[in-house]
Amino acid sequence: MQLVTVGTVAFDRIETPFGKVDKVVGGAATYISLAASFFTDGVGLVSVVGEDFPEETMNEMRRRGIDLKGLEVLKGKESFFWAGRYHYDMNSRDTLETRLNVLLDLDPELPEEYRSAQYLMLGNLDPAVQAKVLEQMSPRPAMVVMDTMNFWMDSALEKLENVIANVDILAINDAEARQLSGEHSLVKAAKKIMAMGPTYLVVKKGEHGALLFSDDRVFFAPALPLEDIVDPTGAGDTFAGGFMGFLARTGDHSFENLKRAIIVGSALASFCCERFGIERLLQIEREDIDRRVQEFIELVDFDIELVAD
Repeated sequence: MQLVTVGTVAFDRIETPFGKVDKVVGGAATYISLAASFFTDGVGLVSVVGEDFPEETMNEMRRRGIDLKGLEVLKGKESFFWAGRYHYDMNSRDTLETRLNVLLDLDPELPEEYRSAQYLMLGNLDPAVQAKVLEQMSPRPAMVVMDTMNFWMDSALEKLENVIANVDILAINDAEARQLSGEHSLVKAAKKIMAMGPTYLVVKKGEHGALLFSDDRVFFAPALPLEDIVDPTGAGDTFAGGFMGFLARTGDHSFENLKRAIIVGSALASFCCERFGIERLLQIEREDIDRRVQEFIELVDFDIELVAD
């Protein structure tokens, strides 16, 4: 197994100014695994669903090389469910309903072949669950990336900090970076957060792109301007999946290659926004991703000649 992802596999009900769906497949681990599968076949998924989760979706994931030995199906129970409504700017949303259902029973025991994976993506979950997964990895993965959110900063900060101290890359949004660090400046926030343990910090800024920080370098990747944005749900997780999949494929953890991984993740995230749920990810091929990456290259390519005084 090359890459293991732990996170939610779920159903979503989504309302945006441009449409509404009552029940689509979602969940962080779903988006991450599908995005990563474009680059590596050895993707293992760790999560839990109810018996209401569609077998056809699981079969499609298997067809794409995603191993589901770590996906527990609980008979007689329902899958995690989230409902939300986006505002007109599509950057902010209101949670309308959350039903944890089987997520209350998530206590992952990794299949033996998962434990030696070289790459581990800890999706947004209770840090106690993230810590349990990390403890089962032997030897320690070459790269551990972690996502989290403000809820865990409010309710389980000490446990969260313990996990952060043991990961290589933390990937969070700008508001979460400011809350975790107590700094308004993202540059100062990055320094404080990396002092907690991670070598790199990725700050996701939605339609405004993403920032990659190391001790002494910063890289900014813009988001691709899209004519139609239907649903941004899962875009951040799709970004993370593309990022991790590219790293797993190349095996190169240099800052320069992390920059490339940011662009690949951003390209995949732009596809995700074009349809509700995972629909668009199931429609595209590697050639589509390559063309969109080229669009990113053209977006930021320019020549300039500085004029001497």
